[in-house]
Formats: sequence, C-alpha cells, structure tokens
Amino acid sequence: MKTSYHRIATGATAHAAQLAALAEGSRLRTLSPRKGLDFASNDYLGLAGSADLRAAVADAVAAGVPVGSGGSRLLRGNHEEHEAVEAEAARHYGSEAALFLATGFAANAALFGTLPQRGDLVVHDELIHASTHDGMKLGRAGRVAARHNDVQSFADAIARWRAGGGTGQVWIAVESLYSMDGDQAPLADLHALARAEGGWLVVDEAHATGVFGPGGRGLAHAIAGEPDVLSLHTCGKALGVEGALLCGSRVLIDFLVNRGRPFIFSTAPSPLIAHAVRHAIRLSAAADDRRAALSARFDHANAQLAARLGVPRTGSQIIPVIIGDNGLTMRTGAALQAGGFDVRGIRPPTVPEGTARLRLSITLNVTRDDIDALVDLMAGSLAEAA
Repeated sequence: MKTSYHRIATGATAHAAQLAALAEGSRLRTLSPRKGLDFASNDYLGLAGSADLRAAVADAVAAGVPVGSGGSRLLRGNHEEHEAVEAEAARHYGSEAALFLATGFAANAALFGTLPQRGDLVVHDELIHASTHDGMKLGRAGRVAARHNDVQSFADAIARWRAGGGTGQVWIAVESLYSMDGDQAPLADLHALARAEGGWLVVDEAHATGVFGPGGRGLAHAIAGEPDVLSLHTCGKALGVEGALLCGSRVLIDFLVNRGRPFIFSTAPSPLIAHAVRHAIRLSAAADDRRAALSARFDHANAQLAARLGVPRTGSQIIPVIIGDNGLTMRTGAALQAGGFDVRGIRPPTVPEGTARLRLSITLNVTRDDIDALVDLMAGSLAEAA
C-alpha cells in the first residue's frame, strides 16, 4: 500500500512540475468565464442565443422529443431526429448521405481512424486541426504533412510515396477556412490532384459552414456532391448549436457506421440537439441578410487592423494578430479583457512556435463601433508594450 501511495505522490509531483514549466513559459491554460464583448467565440451568425433556436427547442420539448438518447445509435439510441437531421444535411450540403456525431473532434477521430486503410496515405496540410492529427493516430494509414496551402507540396509528397512503393489510396486532408489563420484552401486545385491520384479530398468546413457559399453551404459547395469528396460541417460555430455532420457518399457513411469506433461505442447525441441542428440548418439557409451583415463587419475589421496595425487582411471573419512572444500576447489579451473585450491569446502548441497571437473572431454579436473601440485599445496596448 505504501508503495502505491509513493507512486501516486511521485506522479502528482511530476504533473505539478510540468504545470509549473507551462506557467513559466506563459503556456499554462486556465478556464475563465465569458465576459465582455464577444471577439472570441465562433458564433459567427449570432444564432446561439437567438429567439428562433430557443423557440425550436421549446417546441421540440413540448412535442416530447427526449433530451437524452439512452444508448448508442446501433442499440436503442437511434432516434428519428438523428435520421431527420442527416437527411436535411445531405440535401442542404449536396451530398449523397450524412452522419451526425456529437462533436467535430469525434467526427475527425471517426473519419481518419476508420476510412484510410493500411497501405493508404493521408497527406494533410501542416496547419490542420489537432482532431485530425488524433484521428490519424488512431488509424493504420501512413501520414505526411504538406506545406500550408501549397498544392505542389501535396503533389510532391504523394510522388515521393509512390516512388517509394506506395500503392494504396491517397487521402488529401485540409480545412476550407483555417481556424487560426483565417485563410482559405485552394480547394479546386486540391480536388483536381485528388482526382488525378484516384483518391479522396477531405474538407473540414467547420469555420466556413454558414458563413460562405450559397445558403451557407461552405467553400466546398461546388464539389460537395462528388463521390471523391467528404466534407465535415460542425454545428457549434455559425449554426449555433453543437455536434458535427460528415457528408459524403453512401458507401463511406455506411462504412463509418459499421467500423467507426468513435461512432459505434459512443452514446448517441441528444435527439433534442439533433432537432435544434436541423432547425439551425434551415435558419442558415435563409440567412443571406446575416451573412451580408457579417461580411461587411469583418471587411471593416480587416481594413481597420491593416490600417492601424499592419495586420494582413484575411478576407474572413478570423483575423490573427500575431505577436510572437507568449508573455506579451497574454498580457495584451489581459489588457483587452480588462477593457471589456473578450479576446483570447493563442500560444504554442496550438499554433507554431514563435507565432503566439490574439485570435480575433468577428461575429454579429459586435458592432462596427465595438470593432473600432477594440482596435483603438489594441493599438494603445501594443504601443505601450513596445
């Protein structure tokens, strides 16, 4: 018993030392409540707290839609609301079929841990989301990073693999709109490369869903119905709810249902949430006015940050203000929060070393005047730090 307690104490000491090292490098993460004007969330269209979504949930509760599913989808957890949101997603996003999962992280874990097979190769953008990396670790395919948004780097990686004897399928994995940089992937060229290789293009539309494309269908809407394209639409950002929808060919979706362990062995998402997501997709489809207002707002933010601080324009609602130093980034973020603006610092390993940044997220929860006031305070804070 003493030996067991000693091991526990030793482990706790090691954990404490690692936390202390994180704190010393200005990398310690802590939870803090939301406060101030929203420049941090992904609620781009302002739907999360909307009266429309609240009413949809209230109506579903009144109609007897259960809060909990009670089990996995393959046991008793499957509900008509799950099937309804999947049918709605397939119609709206233009795919043959769709599968609803609890989170985008779970969706990427299921996708990359299941579909690429032993002997295949996943070529991913070097800046792709952490959930994709974790999904690839669960799978049996080889994996290699390509330079960010560099189609030739993707092609070269595939060519090296083929020259080394690779004969399996190629999976090209990208985000359509990158969550920490706000720039867009060259989807048409990447799709052409995937097609030339007889492989698949996997597009994470998380930050484009609801914001870009006709009816908010995303940046890959023009190719979404192709049999060699699989897209992921998360529901907790512009759609304002939670969950994720994998959209693709029927055979790929059926394979995930049969072999995707994160899907098979997880309790099904709430039927009530599935109902809310279905309603959110319809709201998004009819939200051209919201998209126009959001576009005008993030155009203004891009222009102001470029003029006042020399921040490169992203052309999207995500604008990184790269500072570099971890401590300065967090101190500047704290000054902005003290001034009433909810801006969060992002540090390595979430972003590459030396690129700590303030990630500004422009939503319909703030006004042009709010943006101008934020830029004023940010300019002053950075000038004082310099």
